Amino acid sequence: MAAPQRKRANGTAESMASKQREISISEFFTKNRHLLGFDSPAKALLTTIKEAVDNSLDACEEAGFAPRLYVEIKPDRPAGKNLELTADSGEKAANGNQNGKNGKTAATARGARNEERYKVIVEDNGPGIVQAQIPKIFGKLLYGSKFHSLKQSRGQQGIGISAAGMYGQLTTGRPVTIYSRTGPTEPAHRFQIMLDMKKNEPVILSGDETVWEKEHGTRIEITLTGSYKRGQHSVDNYLEQTAIANPHLHLTYKDPKGETVIRANATTEMPPEAAEIQPHPYGVELGILSRMLTDTKCRNLTSFLKEEFCKVGPKTAENILAEADLPARKNPKRLVQDDIQKLLDGIAATKISSPPTDCLSPIGEELVMAGLKSGVEADFYTSVTRPASVYRGNPFQIEVGLAYGGKLPGDELATVMRFANRVPLLYQASACGIHKSILTSNWRSYGLQQSRGALPTGPLVILVHMASVWVPFTSESKEAVAHYPEIIKELKLGLQEAGRRLQRHIRRREREKDAAKKQNYIQKYIPHIGDALQEILGIDDAEREEIITTLTDTLERSRKL
Repeated sequence: MAAPQRKRANGTAESMASKQREISISEFFTKNRHLLGFDSPAKALLTTIKEAVDNSLDACEEAGFAPRLYVEIKPDRPAGKNLELTADSGEKAANGNQNGKNGKTAATARGARNEERYKVIVEDNGPGIVQAQIPKIFGKLLYGSKFHSLKQSRGQQGIGISAAGMYGQLTTGRPVTIYSRTGPTEPAHRFQIMLDMKKNEPVILSGDETVWEKEHGTRIEITLTGSYKRGQHSVDNYLEQTAIANPHLHLTYKDPKGETVIRANATTEMPPEAAEIQPHPYGVELGILSRMLTDTKCRNLTSFLKEEFCKVGPKTAENILAEADLPARKNPKRLVQDDIQKLLDGIAATKISSPPTDCLSPIGEELVMAGLKSGVEADFYTSVTRPASVYRGNPFQIEVGLAYGGKLPGDELATVMRFANRVPLLYQASACGIHKSILTSNWRSYGLQQSRGALPTGPLVILVHMASVWVPFTSESKEAVAHYPEIIKELKLGLQEAGRRLQRHIRRREREKDAAKKQNYIQKYIPHIGDALQEILGIDDAEREEIITTLTDTLERSRKL
């Protein structure tokens, strides 16, 4: 019998208004943590390490320290217990008594989770963090120094590491532990922090001076539920690719089984420092321009254009204002909406030079090959660094590296390594502009086998790196690059140039193989030629052997040539 339908009650504007309340950013991501890359236990473990490693590398490079990182994943789950965890209650010990004939525990019957628990430790030798900033960096979402800075960096939004701590708190109820020291003469500090989900504010459980042997650096410990596995999407693969894209990195990694892997730096050369630039006029939209006009300290439009944007000199500013039909001495704060639209149209109608590229820090062709050689055993390596280009006023550069032959499997699809600002992208390949560009390239024209709509088949590793002041990721989890036409074009050009170099190598190898085959045939018949000459010319055995030796030496010299 169908249950009777519940009659809808009449509501009022007042009753509906009483239910409205502000939602903090941390509350939103608590319910939508999949947007940040915490949608599965395995990915959550990887994302946590990724965010901590990215922050450490950025800090070391910005301070000029050659990065030395220690990463450890330590099993943390108490033996013989199932843990039932909620965001409010934290960690609870589940009842271990048998429940029913099937032998399930009472905790399992109530839906307790059975994922493994791990303590993630990431330690660096960077400049450390000022004591007052530690709680906000690790206990507040959307807090950071890179969002408003137009220069290449791994972090962008100020969400990643605090979101990792939030995930650990949600799944284990444990706080984030941070050690930091800013110099050998400064005291070290140890903080334990939790995040107030409703207020998006840090809750400091403890924050005292402590004894720590490092002269400077930061150490973070996060306990979380996760799943450790090996393979394409594993922490091991992420760290291996990180070492390839950052050949100046010295990495020590200890996995949950206690095995330690040390990846020594392939170079002592630090990447070039990226300089911060002003926004480019072509990259601003109406709302952004309106806000800039309101916030500026400039007193006229000419100085506003010259000081608030890059690549705008006196002549360019004059041309923009002439196109916009606006007076040069007008106060920016007094522009109305129609004036702002005129100014934006004037920018679009004026030819402005591309933004400077010193805000970028590409890996470089030599170091791309050095990274590939340190991680991939192959016969042939090549790399291409494209000239800087622009999308929406944002400078970017594309780099492509190829490794071919050697011990790579010849009957499998090529391995693709995607990077954005030196950070490996392991998930969402099908949604990524980098992956699409590789799939739609004609690798058959370069001597490789390729099925329609698939990666090429052969002993090949394809590395693609995008360096930009602002990488257009498709989501907050930062795993796929958006399909901007300007970016796709540069990706295609880089892949084509590297492909042509590979084609020359494959053709040369085929010619050498064919020549060697012919020489083997000749070498096989040299003794018969000696016998024939002996019979025709009537020479003795010693002369016959001399002829065979001469022919063999001639063949060897031609083989070396």
